[in-house]
Amino acid sequence: MSGPRRTRTISWADPAEHAWRASSGPGLEVLRQVLAGALMPSPMASLLGYDLVEVAEGRAVFAVTPAEFHYNPAGHVHGGFAATVLDSAMGCAVYSLVNLGETYTTLELKVNYLKPITVASGPLRGIGTVLHRGRRTAMAEGRLEDAAGKLLAHATTTCLIWQP
Repeated sequence: MSGPRRTRTISWADPAEHAWRASSGPGLEVLRQVLAGALMPSPMASLLGYDLVEVAEGRAVFAVTPAEFHYNPAGHVHGGFAATVLDSAMGCAVYSLVNLGETYTTLELKVNYLKPITVASGPLRGIGTVLHRGRRTAMAEGRLEDAAGKLLAHATTTCLIWQP
């Protein structure tokens, strides 16, 4: 049995233009441009509907509210949704520490899911914090929390820092 079909329309900025503009300054400056609306968010953020809401050296926070289009066949939000928001938060926390001419990429991602996420979970925050920034790698942790601060998922990452 199926109910009425739902639709969703999205738009996004040209990723090549985004990458070019993002290479014009240190990571923290670029993220502040995204936060101020001077630089468009990534296509992935547009697709899944999450927004950068806070950035500082070694820290990035995204806000998102789960929707039906995030659901898996089991009737709750797909685990990849939480992993993506956490990867973005941790990655941007690392990116906030890269210098002009450097970039980063995720080498490893580990996520622990603590509670199922549904539409009823309400607004969520993905919080990324850098634990260590070395010359070539950085480690960060992420927390996906509900509005009351309850931990729904926890993650860690290792990122490679390099010069393209």
